[in-house]
Amino acid sequence: MKYYIISGEPSGDIYGSRLINEIKRSDSKANIRFWGGDLMKESGGTLVKHYKDLAFMGFFEVLTNIFKILKNFSLCKNDIIKFSPDKIIFIDYPGFNLRIAKWAKKKKFKTFYYISPQVWAWKENRVSTIKKYIDHMYVIMPFEKKFYKEKYNYEVQYYGHPLVDIIDESLKNKEIIKNVKPIIAILPGSRKQEINSTLNKVLSIVKDFKKYQFIIAGLNHINKNIYDEAVAKSGASVKVLYNKTYDLLKNSNAAIVTSGTATLETALIGTPQIVCYATNSLNMFLAKLFVKINFISLVNLILNKEVVKELIQSDFNKEMIKTELNLILKGKRNQIQKDYKDLRNLLKGEDIESKIVNHIINS
Repeated sequence: MKYYIISGEPSGDIYGSRLINEIKRSDSKANIRFWGGDLMKESGGTLVKHYKDLAFMGFFEVLTNIFKILKNFSLCKNDIIKFSPDKIIFIDYPGFNLRIAKWAKKKKFKTFYYISPQVWAWKENRVSTIKKYIDHMYVIMPFEKKFYKEKYNYEVQYYGHPLVDIIDESLKNKEIIKNVKPIIAILPGSRKQEINSTLNKVLSIVKDFKKYQFIIAGLNHINKNIYDEAVAKSGASVKVLYNKTYDLLKNSNAAIVTSGTATLETALIGTPQIVCYATNSLNMFLAKLFVKINFISLVNLILNKEVVKELIQSDFNKEMIKTELNLILKGKRNQIQKDYKDLRNLLKGEDIESKIVNHIINS
């Protein structure tokens, strides 16, 4: 059977690689073509486009890259037609994937969506598109099944969140990071614009915590100069550790994290965290108009309460970061880690990818 998978982000690359592994186990004749990253490439199949060429974040960046984005749409459609897959699997990345799904369904392809767009937060009108053009949806948040069923009478599948197993498997052979001081991890994001908007502010506090060693979780697809320039500008003694985020978090007393999947990863590893987010004025104005949620971190959203402190826009400043980090280091960590256990229990599933792939193959 032929499978076409579209993922446009680092987190999707992780989930996609696990799906590919399971598809190959379940279908010995699988022919897989995909948009994704290095992990999916290692799992097998043919890479069409790397996610690093697809990462456009925010209204302004999308607008300035509109011709490149339109070219990617055209490339994707032509490639699907040429490959003629039996199943098309979309992984998150809704701005791109839902448009391709609409086109693909009209072309009579079978459409499957893994990891729902956050329609419960904003752009709820996307649900009508999903119902019309997606044959089967697989969600990873426990509240999403109820949201779709009760509000829109749309049946989706929930088997648990794969991140629990991903983290547990990754930490079986955890590397001990030798350091003379306790560690505080900095996770500044997976996109250049995220890093530029957060790292300088976070590094401004380093000199106020002389008993700790700050280490940045670096990513190989980001130009190393971005990290190096920020560290040099701060004048602080800060290390960059590349592609060992989970090991770093496990060895850290606390973490300062940009919003996104990283907040959930940090929680499932058990590291107390502060969540930070800053964007330009236009993006924030639009967010206030359209976003309908009380929290930005997945940890707080899933548990529906403030477990970790969120410092957003003007609250994301040196004094607030210092205050919240001191609270964690002086005792708040115990309550945070207790809530983390509740989170893990809500998300834990069994044989998640196996169940999803079995459902896809037999649908």
